[in-house]
Amino acid sequence: MNNLKSHFVFAKKQQNGIFLLLIIILITQCVYYFIEFPAQEPQVDKEKLANFEKELDSLRLVALESRKPKRYPFNPNFITDYKGYTLGMTNEEIDRLLAFRKAGKWINSKSQFQKVTQISDSLLAEISPYFKFPEWVTNPKPKAFSSVNYKSNTPKSFDEKIDLNLTTKAQLMRVNGIGDALSSRIIKYRNKFKGGFIADVQLQDVYGLSPEVIERVKEQFTVKTPRQIHRVDLNTANIEQLVQVQHIDYELAYEIVNERTLREGFKSLDELTKVKDFPIEKIEIIKLYLMLQ
Repeated sequence: MNNLKSHFVFAKKQQNGIFLLLIIILITQCVYYFIEFPAQEPQVDKEKLANFEKELDSLRLVALESRKPKRYPFNPNFITDYKGYTLGMTNEEIDRLLAFRKAGKWINSKSQFQKVTQISDSLLAEISPYFKFPEWVTNPKPKAFSSVNYKSNTPKSFDEKIDLNLTTKAQLMRVNGIGDALSSRIIKYRNKFKGGFIADVQLQDVYGLSPEVIERVKEQFTVKTPRQIHRVDLNTANIEQLVQVQHIDYELAYEIVNERTLREGFKSLDELTKVKDFPIEKIEIIKLYLMLQ
């Protein structure tokens, strides 16, 4: 016990030293907790920082531009509800265009487009650079017709007309308004399908043919040997079958099935015009591939 007690007995000098040490520790702690030392600011190269921020801003702009939907040249005559919406047109402007086209009329200039739709000057300036009209509209060329040209004022019977699926490029070029480019385009479109055209109405799908020229072609030509196709029943076809039909994509096929369900079946093929976003101008072509049982 005495040995243990000897460890805690200090001389007066030792006691003073311990007391002084405690005071120093206490003062040090107080300085640490109650005195704020100025923080050393990091050295920043302002020029490098500004350049880095500019680079970030440029990368953001590039990213924003890449997210914007790309626009490609298009014929304004074939603007649908969805296409018009993406272009920034109002419902009223789109409806005016669709009504104009439903009447069998065609737009041949950007000024006429604005007159029909009544869109603003700013929107016209934004979208008109992407307008692409047929060559016969943008670059009309007078054509000299020889004495062998077909006369549109002499109606021909079915037997007298030339089969569109057998006609040659030279025969087509005899029609007023058909030149080298359009005749080649008709032949090329016909040859896309094994067996050629199904009916005369498919001429509407040949790019650049105006309604007037189509009528002149039909006065001298008609489909006598139509391509054989398998028509699908509109009231039983599924989406996969419907998308095989020309001018019907997955979105339209889905809307057709929905409308069919609401109507508990279609009563006639013309009821397709009531389907949302249905291309009314293509109804006669679409009907070639469909039937009702």
